[in-house]
Formats: sequence, C-alpha cells, structure tokens
Amino acid sequence: MTGSAPTLKFTVRRRPAVLVPPAAATPRELKCLSDIDDQDGLRFHIPIIQFYRRSVTRLACGGFVLAVRQRHTMADAQGLVQFLGAVAELARGAATSPTVRPVWAREMLEARRPPRPAFAHREYDDQVPNTTPVITLPDDGMVHRSFFFGRREVAAVRARLPPFLRSRATAFDVIAGCLWKCRTAALAPDAADDAVMRMICVASARSGGGAVVIPAGYYGNAFAFPAALATAGELRGRPVGYAVELVGRAKRGVDVEYLRSVAELMVLRGRPQFAVAHAFLVSDVTKAGFGGLDFGWGDPAYGGPAKGSVGPVPGMASFLIASTKGADGERGVVVPMCLPGPAMDRFAEEMAEMMRPPANRQSAL
Repeated sequence: MTGSAPTLKFTVRRRPAVLVPPAAATPRELKCLSDIDDQDGLRFHIPIIQFYRRSVTRLACGGFVLAVRQRHTMADAQGLVQFLGAVAELARGAATSPTVRPVWAREMLEARRPPRPAFAHREYDDQVPNTTPVITLPDDGMVHRSFFFGRREVAAVRARLPPFLRSRATAFDVIAGCLWKCRTAALAPDAADDAVMRMICVASARSGGGAVVIPAGYYGNAFAFPAALATAGELRGRPVGYAVELVGRAKRGVDVEYLRSVAELMVLRGRPQFAVAHAFLVSDVTKAGFGGLDFGWGDPAYGGPAKGSVGPVPGMASFLIASTKGADGERGVVVPMCLPGPAMDRFAEEMAEMMRPPANRQSAL
C-alpha cells in the first residue's frame, strides 16, 4: 500500500432536544415532614464538599470535587450519606435498587395529641435575650481557620482531666469541652462572670435504645440539640475538665423518646429557634460515613461540611470532621472555626496553651 493515509473527518450535528418519558407513571403524593424536621433551626442550607485523590476529571492537584448543597429539613448528615451512597452504587454499576432502601416513616417523630414534653429542653430556652456582643457577631471581618486534633492533641487535653473523667470522656467530649472553654475566653474575655454560656451538642438518636428504634434507611433528621450551660466565669476560671464533663452529661440519654419530647415542644411553642444567646454549636460528622463514599475512583481524601460558618448566626456553629494531616497521613479530626479576627488570635493562643502539658497533675483535678 502506497501513498499517504486518508484523513478522517468527524462532524457534530446539533439536533433538537428529545424528551424521554419515564418507563412508568411518576407517583404524585404529598409527604409530610416530622415535627423534628420542621423546626426553625433546620431551615437553612448546608454545603457538603468532597475531594478525591484519583479521578477522570482532575483538579490541578490530581483530584476532583463533588459538592452538594442540602436543605437540612429533608435529611441529617447520615441521611445525606445514605442518599449519596445510593448514587455511588449506581455510579459503580449497580443495576437494581440500592442496598439500603429509603424509608420515610416521618410519622414516628410527630408530636402526640395533646403534646406532652417529657424533658426539660434548655436548648430552646428563650429567657435570655440575644443582645450581647458575645454571640451577635459581624458578618464582615470574620476569619476562617481550621484546627487539627490528632492523637497527641487529644491526649494533651485528656491529661488535664481528673482521673474519673480521663477514661470515661469520649473524644467528642474532650474536643468540644476544649473548644467551648477556649472560645469563651477568646470571644468574651471581659464578659461578666455570671453571663450564661451555652454549648449545644448535636446528638444523634439513631443508635439509642428505647422502645422505638430509628429504622435503617431513614434519612430524615434524627438528632437533638441538648445544651450544656455554664457561666463565663466558670468556664474561664475552672479546669477544662469542668467543660468536658458538662458536655458529656448534656449529650447522654438522647434517644427517640427525647426526640419525641422535642417534637411536642415544637408544637406547643410554635417551632422556636434553638437558643443562640451566648451559644456555640458543635456537630460531630466523623461517623456519618462521608469517608466511605466510593463513586468508582476510591475513597475520598476529605468528606464533610465545606465551612464552619453555617446556621442562624455567623461563627456560631462548627463541626468535627474526619481528616488526615501531613505526609504520613496521620488520622484525626479537623475543626473549622469562624471568629472575628482579634478573637481568632486569642482563640489560637488559648488552644496552644491547652496543648502544653499541665504544670502539675493537681491542675487537672
């Protein structure tokens, strides 16, 4: 065969869009949210973002990004992960329904008639007006910074705890208590000692006991906002163990019955916002399952909220997010914080001091 090879020419013709009808009729029905879903504190969007190390469409670093923005009234973190997990199964080639089929069942978290709350809910205490600069933060001049808690950092805080608490406190208790104490000192260094500060913990009832259990496949909200309360003077002046113990005490006992009590309070009081006066909210998403989502390119290098400043007040909420650090891939927890510039500087100083070994063992008692 002689001569040059023929030149192939590809052309693309733009054709009108074609509407492909569904194989079966799409059901039309209304689904009611539960009284837990339909509360003022969940009527906001939360950004979720994931970074992958390997992909077909690459970033400059060699990964790709999947970003999701959800309306929190529809699902909590574990519910969102369940939905994304179903999408991941389809992306990997699953030809049938997802392994975990969705369950609506919102009626189990509706209030009784008549409503009869069974718990004291300090997280919805509206007796303290939201008027002080401790919580009313400016939208401008806010600084974002992340803090890493690996084995060494958690051990440094745990070493400051009294013996009875050192072995009992969870990693969440330790980190949240440390954040609460340092943030109070940084944000309200001159606040009155009797100013009541709130640590609002996001506690899930999915694994709790009781007569009613959240079923597998439920993707609605199944968590509560139990609150720990202490004065600014107590948090500044007492060891970190005081804050850690209050956090653990607040989140224990949250189960489906507690959620039902919240639902009944929602109905009785017109779906109030959780208290934001002098408040700091921390949510642990390390066990939500973001790190196990595989769309066909392997496990994510990072999965979780994209920023710390979400919710009704700038800088009020933060998250515990599973992450790695350094070339050796040390596993730990990253916590995004959002504070005014001067307060962020003081917070970093307080955190650095907390990481130093206690001067003596007595200081941890």
